[in-house]
Amino acid sequence: MVANSGWNAIFVMRASLGVQFGRFAREAARLAKETETARVQEKDTARVEAFSDGVFAVAITLLVLDLQVPKLGNAATPWELAGALGKQWPAYVGFVTSFFTVLIMWVNHHGVFKLIHKTSARLLFVNGYLLMMTTAVPFSTSLVTQYLRYPGAKAACAVYAGTFVLISLGFSALWRVITHRRELMKPGVSEQTIERISGSWRWGPPMYVAATLGAFLSPYITIGICTTLWVYWSIVAKEF
Repeated sequence: MVANSGWNAIFVMRASLGVQFGRFAREAARLAKETETARVQEKDTARVEAFSDGVFAVAITLLVLDLQVPKLGNAATPWELAGALGKQWPAYVGFVTSFFTVLIMWVNHHGVFKLIHKTSARLLFVNGYLLMMTTAVPFSTSLVTQYLRYPGAKAACAVYAGTFVLISLGFSALWRVITHRRELMKPGVSEQTIERISGSWRWGPPMYVAATLGAFLSPYITIGICTTLWVYWSIVAKEF
């Protein structure tokens, strides 16, 4: 009887250990699967961000092409060269304004992607639209550079600000996709952070619309508003 009881205890212990080991194995497999899924999702997010960074880098680099070396010949005096450089002031205004605007756009874009850990098809398409409009910034900047001192300045500045209207709508759409599908966000993102960013970005489209309409009163209204806005966006970027 004692022997049988001992064997029974051993069998019960082995069965218990088997059950526990099975549970442990299943839990380990589940954790491994979740880890692999998270790794794949983060890799997808990193790929989108890397592609976007490349587009921003190209757009911001193309802006420098509007800065031209004056063609005065080797006999030009220092004063002649200085005068020729001074006459290119629209190119400097366009370059500085657009450079810092695109820079702030990139910083905010980077901040958004710090808050998400996976993507969706809709997010990819909206991000693609945003990048498409970003590549148009060098073109609209060239318009301002070429026509700021001429009668066509109003139309050129309207196109310039209109480009940023479309870009700001792209940012708003991107943020809407993310906030409407909270599973795209990292678990630690607070409601306070979401509300703060939503409130800050809400002013983008109407302000750039004002800059677009202001161009028909004076091109310098557009330049002033766009310059003020990139300063504002540089402050908003701290919200991330």
